[in-house]
This record gives sequence, structure tokens and C-alpha cells, in this order.
Amino acid sequence: MAQRNRVSLAVVKRLPKYYRYLGMIADKGIIRVSSQELSNITGLTASQIRQDLNHFGGFGQQGYGYNVEELKNEIEKIIGIDKSYKAIIIGVGNIGRAILNYRGFQNSGFNIVGLFDHAEDLVGKTITGLKVKDISDLESFMKEEEADIAVIAIPASEAQQVCEILVDGGIKGIWNFAPIDLKLPKKVVLENVHLDESLYTLTYYMNNLKDYPGVK
Repeated sequence: MAQRNRVSLAVVKRLPKYYRYLGMIADKGIIRVSSQELSNITGLTASQIRQDLNHFGGFGQQGYGYNVEELKNEIEKIIGIDKSYKAIIIGVGNIGRAILNYRGFQNSGFNIVGLFDHAEDLVGKTITGLKVKDISDLESFMKEEEADIAVIAIPASEAQQVCEILVDGGIKGIWNFAPIDLKLPKKVVLENVHLDESLYTLTYYMNNLKDYPGVK
């Protein structure tokens, strides 16, 4: 089997968007959709959509388009959410708790198996059926339990040290909400979510509307 070319970050970032819109279409009972119809819904060009999907096999039929449910299932496999993952949350403040209560996280196969914090009013408390452990127990927890993903939602000053414990414990991916760029070995996947960067992008476009991609 021929090895496919490396997929760009831009394409990877668009896959969840396709998945989300296909779910919306499927919920309406629509069976098939063309690349042009997907273009009208997503705001991307039909050509871009076809190019993106062709990285993984194409999936469409000329004159028919795409079977909505089949394409949704294929993208589910490509993204990797056709399987389940064990996740832990480090920091059960506002962000950590919002993620814990987010139904989409659980519905996509992400099972929260551990909560950690160091605040005295949180440690020992039971939230959604899980007892909050002290961060000092993280190392022993990682030796006893398997976890695939860690959500880091703690201050920047503590994040790197916690990150190193997670790496030593065999974590495979880190979803980082701490305002710091963590240093990780390549074997561990890192996704940074810097809320201020997103907000500043918003304010830039508000003040420079001519640059905004959505404006023609």
C-alpha cells in the first residue's frame, strides 16, 4: 500500500468542522450531499472540500456526491473518535469544571477517570461521581491507572512540572489551557488552547474588518 503524503495542519483543523456539519445534516434526515452543498453550509469552496477529503480516499461518487452517514463515519475514524479515551483533568476551576460538564466531550468517547487540584476546598470533594484528588497524588495515580489524555487547566507556574509527571506516567496527549507553551517530547501530542490569543484575534478583526476572511 502506497504511503500517503503528510496532511497539513490546515486540513486537520477542517476535519472536525466537516464532522460537525455532517452530523447536523444527518440529524435532518438528509441521505446524500454534494461538495457544492457542503460548500454552501461550511463556507469553504467545493474544490477545497474535495481536495481535503481526497487526502484520505475521497469517498464521493461522481453524479451522486457523498453518502452523509458513510462520510461522517469515515471522518470519525480519521479523527480517531471511533474509539474511546480515558482522560484526566488537572485543575477543577472554572475551565476544568466546564470541560467536565461538557456533554460533547463524553458523547465523543472521552471518559473522565480522574480529577486533580490542590485547593483545600476542592480536594476530597466529589464532583459528578469522581473524588477530586490532590495534585501530589498524580504521580502514583499514573502508575496505577491508564490515562490517554490530560486536560491541564492550572496556572502557568505549575503546568510544566505537572506536564513532566504526566509524560513520565505515559500520557499520550495533553490539552493545555494553561497560558504557557509546554515543552514535550515528540511522542506526546500537545494541543494548546490560548483563550487570550483567540480573543485578540477577534478584536483585531473587529478593528480591521477588511482583513476578515468572512467579508467579501
